[in-house]
Amino acid sequence: LIPLDVSTVLASLARTSRLLVVEENPYQGGWGATVASVVADEGFELLDAPVRRVAGDNVPLPFADALEQQVIPTVDKVVTAVRRLVSY
Repeated sequence: LIPLDVSTVLASLARTSRLLVVEENPYQGGWGATVASVVADEGFELLDAPVRRVAGDNVPLPFADALEQQVIPTVDKVVTAVRRLVSY
């Protein structure tokens, strides 16, 4: 993400007018917040809906695979977020 290709993000936003950021990092302090912030600063007028984020739980990422699957975003969470965003 460094350097973040802001022009590509804004070009996509211009076509869709919506942004959903999905990441495995914890919701607090993740890189998704940076992407959302950049869009708010540089592409706010392109948005027709609030920026939404789907991220991991606010816990350290577990080492055990079974536990990791409990805290990272799931397909169901992403699909639900997309549907909410499209219907906004």
